[in-house]
Amino acid sequence: MSQGNPLTALLEDWRRRAGTIRQYGGEAPARALEACAEELEAALRRKDRTLLTLKEAATATGYSASHLGRLVRAGTIPNAGRPGAPRIALRHLPRKARGAGSPGSRPALARDASPPQVSKATIVRSIIEGKSGE
Repeated sequence: MSQGNPLTALLEDWRRRAGTIRQYGGEAPARALEACAEELEAALRRKDRTLLTLKEAATATGYSASHLGRLVRAGTIPNAGRPGAPRIALRHLPRKARGAGSPGSRPALARDASPPQVSKATIVRSIIEGKSGE
């Protein structure tokens, strides 16, 4: 796996595993795993392009819009908008430290947008089992 972004490393790992599965005759599961990688890659590209107003960013992070505005003016968070109409790129949202396990321990945007965590092994197993059930 690569040393950079863990999601990019996951993409590389899925594609490598698809090649291995294909070597052992698992064409359909390999294609399914590659399709998952493509969907994740597309979602990452959308995330990189998503811009939020200060109010939207405040809702997503739990910080106030005025505090986020100060961070943008100070250059702590890059302004993805223009002077007088700042925007914050989704990838640059700050994370508010909260106690683990508390109801609001993740920002609202993360709670709403994150799919349940599923291991790679579970995904591959379900693909293979789904194929054998045909």
